[in-house]
Amino acid sequence: MRQYIPIVISVVVVVMAGAIVITQKSSQTNEGSRVEKIVAVGDFKKQKSCARPPQFLDTMSIPQPVIIDLSQKQYKGIALRYGKGFKQVLHPKHWEQYGHFGTYSLDEVGNIYLVPTPFISIYPETFNLQKNIYELDTHSAKISIFMHLDDVVPSASNPYGITSIAYDCDDGTLWVSAIDESSYTTQNGVIYHIDIKSKTILQRVDGVDALSMYIVTSSSGKFLLIGSARDAGLYAYPIQHGKLYAKATKLYELP
Repeated sequence: MRQYIPIVISVVVVVMAGAIVITQKSSQTNEGSRVEKIVAVGDFKKQKSCARPPQFLDTMSIPQPVIIDLSQKQYKGIALRYGKGFKQVLHPKHWEQYGHFGTYSLDEVGNIYLVPTPFISIYPETFNLQKNIYELDTHSAKISIFMHLDDVVPSASNPYGITSIAYDCDDGTLWVSAIDESSYTTQNGVIYHIDIKSKTILQRVDGVDALSMYIVTSSSGKFLLIGSARDAGLYAYPIQHGKLYAKATKLYELP
């Protein structure tokens, strides 16, 4: 688990020089030669993020930079660290009411969308917590359940439900993944594309176990990057007209 996750602010840019490419290379080893396949999804330029910090930070006179602490080591739920050495902490007690969070995504007005994670001890209520997407409101600093996914059904054999989230700046939607129906032998994860205003599911893609997601745009188009739970691989799904149409391209796999 990432100990500290930096808040994305307006001056932060995603810089990807060149392309996401795995170059073909032949290397002689004791076992013989090894060839890696060329995979590319286009060239990238500097791109500003649409994400903004929560507006309640200004109301509370909390200076930037601020980092989001989801480590769960000192504070349950979410904590915001700031100041010299990030030793000052904003952590209202009510930020603990929904248990532990795994990751987050910010929108263009500063709302933070959070997804849950089971943590160390599993209780009966843990399973219900894993079915929800949560929102930390940019104005009120209150956490609430943004959306409940009825078909996510964590259990004692697999306590994980919703696992990752990405905010789409182009259309103001969310991409969310869940792995509650997966097991050691089967990949039954789901990717959901959700409209924020109506809280409806625009698309459901079955059979993908995604632990992390990120949206990028290159010279070849727009892609949803997936960090796989199955093979330590990074995959790219093309996004066309707001939907995933084609199969994913495997960019690389960590050894």
